[in-house]
Amino acid sequence: MTTARTLRSVAELVDAGLMPPEAQHAGAAKVGERYAIALTPAVAALIDPDDPHDPIARQFLPDPAELLVRAEERADPIGDLAHSPVAGIVHRYPDRVLLKAVHVCPVYCRFCFRREMVGPSGLGTLAPDELDAAIAYVAARPEIWEVILTGGDPLVLSARRLRDLMERLAAIDHVKVVRFHTRVPVVEPDRIDAELVEALKASGKTTYVALHANHPRELTAQARAACARLVDAGIAMISQTVLLKGVNDDAGVLAELMRAFVENRIRPYYLHHPDLAPGTGHFRLGLAEGRALVEQLRGRISGLCQPTYILDIPGGHGKVPVLSDAVRESDDGCFRIRDFRGGEHSYPPRHD
Repeated sequence: MTTARTLRSVAELVDAGLMPPEAQHAGAAKVGERYAIALTPAVAALIDPDDPHDPIARQFLPDPAELLVRAEERADPIGDLAHSPVAGIVHRYPDRVLLKAVHVCPVYCRFCFRREMVGPSGLGTLAPDELDAAIAYVAARPEIWEVILTGGDPLVLSARRLRDLMERLAAIDHVKVVRFHTRVPVVEPDRIDAELVEALKASGKTTYVALHANHPRELTAQARAACARLVDAGIAMISQTVLLKGVNDDAGVLAELMRAFVENRIRPYYLHHPDLAPGTGHFRLGLAEGRALVEQLRGRISGLCQPTYILDIPGGHGKVPVLSDAVRESDDGCFRIRDFRGGEHSYPPRHD
């Protein structure tokens, strides 16, 4: 299956043969009215429309299950807004900030934890005065050692705009590391050209690219070549993966994915437990299931291939390694979570 353009509606997905005609008159169309849809040609080409359990389709094709919102789910599951002192900045940890210059993506994942913020109806791109205020916030706080460009996907910005942003960060001496979180090398690999690579290096800071991929099939020859262009230029790469039911909730699939990262000089970093975003319950395993699955990797694959399985504590309390003693199962089947400040939380969160 190939397509020459990004597909942005259920009707276009049907025309491309990726969904059956009845999808236009079923729940999938309602999902498209509620949440953004986008599949690049690279992603569309990976989908097998004859496989009802295709792991790529599950990540990107709208599903009526997205309209089922559970009581514990929330629009801002990890508390971005509560830790946003100025537009575009999230300052949750003392030595680093998120800089969300743009809230659009080349593709929209059906499990996205920022699904209420991204897309055409989301928060949009920072206005020039908002970006000025965000940069000023970073410049005024010497404790900020790392700036993490996220969003949305920062690599949808042009090389010119990325270069301008990196040159502005270059003027802030106390910022030593700039990190980009992106899916672009996988979903739009041709975008990683020499001009963009040079733009990412324009700050003179140590630069990391965190690649989001969830299934080994995503690491096509074109994606691997895009990653090689980054690494060969001296940009370090790490991975982030979301543990997803029906996509990678299998020790063999996870092992293959982590080995593929290492083979491509990408250090396995985080395996995320899915956040409590609205309409994403059909992707979530229980914490106990996730623990058992990740423990199967111990001793079976190289230490180079072991990611850290983490939970972002709902409400903005930070990340915690799920296999650590900071996560304890209680007698009622829920978990007690200790955050990095020593506070305790229930997971899933209790609700009336």
